[in-house]
Amino acid sequence: MNKKLHIVSFDVPYPPVYGGVIDVFYKLKSLSELGIEIYLHTFEYGTGEQLALEKYCKNVYYYPRSSSLGKIFSKLPFIVNSRKNEILIQNLKKIKASILFEGLHTTYPLLNHNFKDRKILIRTHNIEHKYYFGLAKSEKVLSKKVFFNLEALKLKYYQSILNKADNILSISSLEFKYLNKLFGQKTVYIPVFHQNTQVERLSKKGSFALYHGDLRVSDNLKAAFFLIDVFKNLDYNLIIAGNTQNKNLIRAIDRNSNISFEKLDNKTKLISLFKEAHINILPTFQKTGIKLKLINTLYNGRFCLVNTEMIAGTGLENLCVQANSINEFRNQILDLAKKEYLFKNTERKERSLKSFNNTTNANKIIDLL
Repeated sequence: MNKKLHIVSFDVPYPPVYGGVIDVFYKLKSLSELGIEIYLHTFEYGTGEQLALEKYCKNVYYYPRSSSLGKIFSKLPFIVNSRKNEILIQNLKKIKASILFEGLHTTYPLLNHNFKDRKILIRTHNIEHKYYFGLAKSEKVLSKKVFFNLEALKLKYYQSILNKADNILSISSLEFKYLNKLFGQKTVYIPVFHQNTQVERLSKKGSFALYHGDLRVSDNLKAAFFLIDVFKNLDYNLIIAGNTQNKNLIRAIDRNSNISFEKLDNKTKLISLFKEAHINILPTFQKTGIKLKLINTLYNGRFCLVNTEMIAGTGLENLCVQANSINEFRNQILDLAKKEYLFKNTERKERSLKSFNNTTNANKIIDLL
């Protein structure tokens, strides 16, 4: 086994504040702690250089991501074409080591270059074309809707790049089934990496319902508006927490005395909300990948109420209560509000979440090198 590994990341994986980079950061951290010498190549577009990454990496290389609108008109998906970089290719060739490409986003070097005698791994964070079709469906701005649909079509064609991988690391069992059917035994299920080490033991009762998410993402914004419809005229409080304020959403929240907004401006804020919430509500309108906020909630919160799209194919169905229509959500909220969160709920989570152990899953990747 070669103990050297290039990791090519679509974004700077520190601080680990949203789904994709959380998986990247805790993966490289776990691999480093198991003795792998990591050469991290990352695209930077606003986060800046992060000294914290040097603790886990032999070298960290930063590359600019192009924001040129001209890249939209290429046959290549914008998420790939905007990360086209010849210096990256040169740096990958200088040090002979296996390469882990994070997402289709970073795989441009595989189009025209042959990395002989290297193990090539590609981590799939979503079935990307389905994810972008989902974004288009949730988007209300016409220009963005058109862009997402075009990107989805390009990504569906571009996914054949996965043929160049020795192994495809799927992030969910649902994705595994899809990719295994197309690419066969080279597909390996490696569950998502995350920051949690143990299931929190909480008191029997919280005092409100909580929805949290990145409100810059159209699907999350759609979920927040959906929950406002669920909670209006309902005798139970909802907190919507996010890293950014949306004016239309805040106006809708302000019209309901039982709904409020909390800005997530640091990690401890969300943890404190988990400790106080009785019901964590996580609807989504995209059945792709696995949502890291679901894993985070199951480790840190009490009851978890979701719709089918959030939980399908995750293997975690037994840890959540499901609802789909507005009336179903209302009924389940009123029912859960009366229940106590008991020790048996924590025990069931501990059993079901064993497959999400970072060290175990890092060793699975090492075995492929």
